[in-house]
Amino acid sequence: MKKWWIGLLAIVMMLTMTACGAGKKDEATIRVGATQVPHAEILNHIKPILEKQGVHLEVRVFQDYVLPNKSVEEGELDANYFQHIPWMEASNKEQGWHLVKVVGVHIEPMGAYSKKYKSKSQIPNGATIALPNATSEMTRVLLLLDQQGLIKLDNRQGDKTLNNIKSNPKKLKFKPLEPAILPRVLDQVDVAIINTNYALQANLNPLKDSLFIEDKNSPYVNVLAVKAGNEKKPAIQKLAKALTSPEVKKFIEQKYKGAVIPAF
Repeated sequence: MKKWWIGLLAIVMMLTMTACGAGKKDEATIRVGATQVPHAEILNHIKPILEKQGVHLEVRVFQDYVLPNKSVEEGELDANYFQHIPWMEASNKEQGWHLVKVVGVHIEPMGAYSKKYKSKSQIPNGATIALPNATSEMTRVLLLLDQQGLIKLDNRQGDKTLNNIKSNPKKLKFKPLEPAILPRVLDQVDVAIINTNYALQANLNPLKDSLFIEDKNSPYVNVLAVKAGNEKKPAIQKLAKALTSPEVKKFIEQKYKGAVIPAF
């Protein structure tokens, strides 16, 4: 009789352990790198949605635009959400990385800010303009300045550098800097052109505080990115679906009030 109970107990324990193992197998943890605003805020908003689907989301916040891609390439992160496609493609080309887009989520119109002037018309001759120093962001800024009539480029195709400025009637001076530094130098320059995520972190309202800003037709959509070959993984697909859900669209529209625009 004792042997019978011992055998039954062993079977029950085996089934319990198997069931627990199966439960763990159905769960997934994905690690995603993001800049604080708005990317990490959006990711944290969808954590409960993903938990219900068996996906535990870990959000790692970065203050630069290089390490999130390096971490995905080297497998420290499963994905990142902070960049647009031109930046990703430039990073792949320069570093030999293999990142790909999973889905486009939102647009952050880039704007020009100043502590000295209230409008574009007040920008004086010889003013110093601080701008992002990376190739893709430099192109974006120069196209914006060209659109605003402050400079004239030789053409609007392909990557641009300061050498592509054909006409500079105000004799503006340009100071390329790391994107994260730009809000901190506002009192040292006449104008700084700042990525919206860094502007929001510095409590700048792109719609109210900018001298001018990209329009809603900007092609620089921020994307969820992974290393090539991982884009079809079930947990990544669940993350992509959650990021482009009606709940996220409503969250973006209500929280950022036009400073961040859904791209889906």
